[in-house]
Amino acid sequence: MSKEITHLHDIQNRFFKSGNTLSVKSRMQGLKKLKKQLSLHSTQIEEALAKDLGKSASESFLSEIGMVFSEINYFLRNTKKLSKPKAVKSSWINYPSNDYIVPEPYGVTLHIAPWNYPFQLSLTPLVGAVAAGNTVVLKPSEQAPHTAQCIEDIITKCFPNEWVAVVKGGPETAKSLLDLRWDYIIYTGGTTVAKVVALAAAKHLTPTTLELGGKNPCVVDHTAKAHVSARRIVFGKFLNCGQTCIAPDYILVHESKKDELINALITAIKKSYTNQPQTSPDYGKIVNQKHFKRLIQLLKNQDLIYGGQSDIKNLYISPTLVSVNELPNSLMEEEIFGPILPILVYNSDVELQNIINKFEKPLSFYVFSQRKRWAKKIMHHFSFGGGVINDTLIQFTNRRLPFGGVGHSGMGSYHGKHSFDTFSHKKPYIHRTTWLDPKIRYAPYGKNINLLKPLLKWLS
Repeated sequence: MSKEITHLHDIQNRFFKSGNTLSVKSRMQGLKKLKKQLSLHSTQIEEALAKDLGKSASESFLSEIGMVFSEINYFLRNTKKLSKPKAVKSSWINYPSNDYIVPEPYGVTLHIAPWNYPFQLSLTPLVGAVAAGNTVVLKPSEQAPHTAQCIEDIITKCFPNEWVAVVKGGPETAKSLLDLRWDYIIYTGGTTVAKVVALAAAKHLTPTTLELGGKNPCVVDHTAKAHVSARRIVFGKFLNCGQTCIAPDYILVHESKKDELINALITAIKKSYTNQPQTSPDYGKIVNQKHFKRLIQLLKNQDLIYGGQSDIKNLYISPTLVSVNELPNSLMEEEIFGPILPILVYNSDVELQNIINKFEKPLSFYVFSQRKRWAKKIMHHFSFGGGVINDTLIQFTNRRLPFGGVGHSGMGSYHGKHSFDTFSHKKPYIHRTTWLDPKIRYAPYGKNINLLKPLLKWLS
């Protein structure tokens, strides 16, 4: 294990146990410094995201930088209120007393971030953890090295290492970090690594939040408005070149709507990215050759409807539509995480349910329909992390909604107040007075128990 990592872990433990993070004023000062540095480094952040993922400045602000600013602003307004003890109604059996719930930081937290939104998914949880009074060791993804370096440059100007630190490196670094005992771990990524994280956390009984992914269905029924649906599906699927954990992973369209929807999807792709997406400033690239080759392998022997062009030198794969006529199919075996959109057909609600139920619970679920009652019925019937009727991705933008998965798509949630709750232990305590002390509760009970029994039943 790296001596530097062990030393960092030790000094953060000492820093937390000394009570340095308990001051709400200090937390807010740290967040104000972070906000200032984000403003000063906005150009560098955009350049780093362009180098790592081919993101345009507009996409970088909308899906990464702007969301971090929003999260910081929320906590600058609300941390003081969220940190206050909350008085709750006392139990009659403890009368007279004052009962409280105190939000208490867990302590030293480890954050392992992904490469697909390397800035936003590194800093958004970090902001919530700091606001809640924790220390943070952040391991950004080595697959987005320019962004990782940019994050480190920013963090070192805002916090001492004892409070917040960035540790760069690959799998060996992650292993060294996971060998240590943390008070909380949050991991964003795939299920394979998530199982390694969960196993490491279990050895120390460390609570975790796991933000994963899955086969996110996008249902389009016969009443859906094809052109509006197509624009919103194209936006959600091809943002960040399809490398989004909450992107629609496949379409389930009613057979009567298939041709109309496909034509509308092609039109929407051309309007968004032109006839030559490779030259569009708003269309990104695949993160590296490993993922590029995996995606190209998935396209072999598929029934292409549109797209399919690629260029390994520039890590380019065009927005691609594929018709999946029967299962099993390699595109349906795992989360695609790229600009390939399989389209399946269904004819009845029973067939729709049978297809969706073949897969684990997804992180996201999308339904396009003009039948409000039917769409809500579908939303209530299936289990998923978060969903939208008649749009995609927007569930992520409302900090009042918890963001997280269920089952194989993850556990735990964050964003806004939910981040504060995630990184806080709700510590209850009771303050009893001494002026009243009925003897009925003390031994020897004798006949007193006959008086207590109906009272306890009534109080319960």
